[in-house]
Amino acid sequence: MMTSKNKSYEKNRYLNLPKIFIILIILWFAIAFIILPTISIIASSFYDGSGFSLNAIRKVLNSKRAMTAIKNSLLTGLVLMVTTTIVGVTQVLLTDYFDLKFSKLFRIAYMSPLVFTGVILNSGYLYVYGKTGILTQFLLKIFPNLNPGWFSGAFAVFFVMTFGCTHQYMIFFRNAINGIDNELIDSAKNLGSNQMQILFKVVMPIVKPTLITLIIITFQTGLASFAAPLMVGGKNFQTISPLILTFANRPRSRDIAAVLSLVLAAFQILLLAFMTWNESKGNYMSVSNSNKRLKKQKIHNPVAKVFIYVIAIALFIIQALPGVMIVISSFLDTQALSRNIISIKNFTLQNYKNVLTNPNNLNPLLRSFLFSGIAAIISVMMMLILVRLVMKAKSNNLIKSLEYFYYIPWLVPSILIALGYMMIYDRPRFLIFNQSVIGSQWILVIAYTVTVIPSTLRYLKSAYYNFNTSLEEASQNLGASSLRTFFKVVLPAVLPTALALCALNFNGNLAEYNMSAFLYPPGSETIGIIIRQNSSAVATLDSKAVNMVYSVLLMLINSLVIYFVYGRGLKISDRQSGFREEKRK
Repeated sequence: MMTSKNKSYEKNRYLNLPKIFIILIILWFAIAFIILPTISIIASSFYDGSGFSLNAIRKVLNSKRAMTAIKNSLLTGLVLMVTTTIVGVTQVLLTDYFDLKFSKLFRIAYMSPLVFTGVILNSGYLYVYGKTGILTQFLLKIFPNLNPGWFSGAFAVFFVMTFGCTHQYMIFFRNAINGIDNELIDSAKNLGSNQMQILFKVVMPIVKPTLITLIIITFQTGLASFAAPLMVGGKNFQTISPLILTFANRPRSRDIAAVLSLVLAAFQILLLAFMTWNESKGNYMSVSNSNKRLKKQKIHNPVAKVFIYVIAIALFIIQALPGVMIVISSFLDTQALSRNIISIKNFTLQNYKNVLTNPNNLNPLLRSFLFSGIAAIISVMMMLILVRLVMKAKSNNLIKSLEYFYYIPWLVPSILIALGYMMIYDRPRFLIFNQSVIGSQWILVIAYTVTVIPSTLRYLKSAYYNFNTSLEEASQNLGASSLRTFFKVVLPAVLPTALALCALNFNGNLAEYNMSAFLYPPGSETIGIIIRQNSSAVATLDSKAVNMVYSVLLMLINSLVIYFVYGRGLKISDRQSGFREEKRK
């Protein structure tokens, strides 16, 4: 006869079966698509058919092309640390620190890289500054001896990436500037300090931690640069990432690609370690408790005012010109595009009709929609479950270790994982149900999911920490099961964050190019691949027109996502801040 204790044991074992099954799926995903691909790169770098070997490393050290690419990547990172910081800080000061007219219009242009990014950004700059670009053709009429290919090489890469990375400053550095207590500035004024003294001795020391973090992130971005060197760098300026793609497509050179991937990973780990060390120093400054909102500073010197407006307008033109020209040109017929003429007589909707009604043009867009949408949903659902398991695990080291497995894509470049897929799953494997990544579309969904998992995990964990656990305890005390409590109490509390992450993950992968360039099967190109192909110097006018329509549609979608995720939240935050300010008064 079964005792009540045995019945309870059987019941708990039955109830734990779904949990065990979920844990096994999460563990399998981590092993199959994160851990093993990374290990395969390391193994191929130090092992050949006969055992341990350093031949691949020797090949890299003896390859002039590979060593030049490493130097160029380091140079790109170092240059961007300076140029992007100068431009990014200047843009934030122009829109949020100094009191300038048209600051809202300037801000829209300065934040355009949020929606005009990746391959569409590089495509836009090529359309304006490339060999057949509008500005280049205009300059050739004035300077006939000008080299049509002037916008290429290191300068072009630095230029595009400088203005393509400033959006990070427009988000994070702007938040830091707006968080400064205005009474600190008022106190400095009362002590006789001028505007430059206040800026460099009061404002900048306060935002120093944020600035250091952004500088490190900018160096990291430049180091792993892919699309810009590939599209505008030309043959004379190759960096590590495009070279990895070149070697990866040659089976005999994949060991060299693996070593170069490890070089990128090593730099990335060192940068993350330095950033963590810098944060642990507690380099933060707080000397006031009033928290009075920052007021924009008026510029009284007329000469300085003119100089600042000139800089603001120049930066506005540089940032806005590629996007604006692509939007306008997307409505021009091929005759006008061939002659670089903008006329109302040549305006047409035929380009949009060609994209939206022609399956050859529409399918890559729909394919990217589908892949990025599925990846966004999978990443959020998996991390919702994982974070829940981790938060509930008290002494289960296996569950706790799962969290660290899913942070690995933060430590290694995405192309390393993509290369790992190519090397370990180039033939059917039992671990992935006898499937192969060669010629398969599903691997792109997995790749897109893996790239966004670390940030998704981090944000959802923060949302769980902000959740009031007493509500969950009250629900369980009232007799609700753990499953019912999760769906009725916990999930609604973290749902806004989850939905926002779904939208942002979808946005980030929609025009993804880095991993797609390694993994897409011929005939199933994604939108990022098509835009890159249509941006070549030998592309037809029809292809360029299609590219412009793609770019406009992607910018529109990205803008809507940014608005619903950030815009509405910012308005609510502003109203709440205003309410607190009025209450304080």
